[in-house]
Amino acid sequence: MSTAPIRVVVWGENRHEQVEPSVAERYPDGMHGAIAKGVSAWLGDKATITTHTLDEPEHGLTSDVLDETDVLVWWGHAAHGEVADEVVERVHRHVLAGMGLVVLHSGHWSKIFTKLMGTTCTLRWRSEHDRELVWTVNPQHPIARGIPNPIVIPEQEMYGEYFDVPTPDELIFISGFTGGEVFRSGMTYRRGFGRIFYFSPGDQDFPVYHHPDVNHVIANGIEWARPDRERETPTLLRYDTDDFFNGQGYRGAFER
Repeated sequence: MSTAPIRVVVWGENRHEQVEPSVAERYPDGMHGAIAKGVSAWLGDKATITTHTLDEPEHGLTSDVLDETDVLVWWGHAAHGEVADEVVERVHRHVLAGMGLVVLHSGHWSKIFTKLMGTTCTLRWRSEHDRELVWTVNPQHPIARGIPNPIVIPEQEMYGEYFDVPTPDELIFISGFTGGEVFRSGMTYRRGFGRIFYFSPGDQDFPVYHHPDVNHVIANGIEWARPDRERETPTLLRYDTDDFFNGQGYRGAFER
């Protein structure tokens, strides 16, 4: 694996911060800014971190930006529908080619996550100042390295089962809430050559992205999702008999 710094983009919708004074006070640099600052404290010189938001041209996720991104961190909530389909397709291609993706909290309902999962990604929820305990159920996983068990989050939005996502490749964390609900709050997937980590703690109404343990998990997730090979898109190729190495281009049904 390369020893060069991980090139991280933290993408934030940045809408609540513009219209809700309480959120702006809680996150004066935006939620994307708080996430970037929080993970930087753990990653240090192991990463270079930039941020982009929804209202930038192409949502800040141009081809040039994604070409230079090892791991994309995604937070969205109120404006999933405003994310342009062509940008979603672009991000999707990059994930399949090997770019890492860390999806946070209400990003479960983003276009990119639902496209990658192929399900509704709906869940049970309540926002009433619940305490959340995040329990580690896979302590040997790299994302759980150095994480206390449990993480105690004094106030948080409740996410509960049933969570309509595919069975994860790895389940790392489960959460329990004041009302007795449980939730698969940290899990991984692989799509194409890309690694995906979903982590649920974090909400605009609570200062969760100032919680050092939450940021530690996200930082570990970034390190885990980092690609370990040159980016390439799996392609359909025709091979001659006994030629194992020299595939030839193929025009399939989707290109006609």
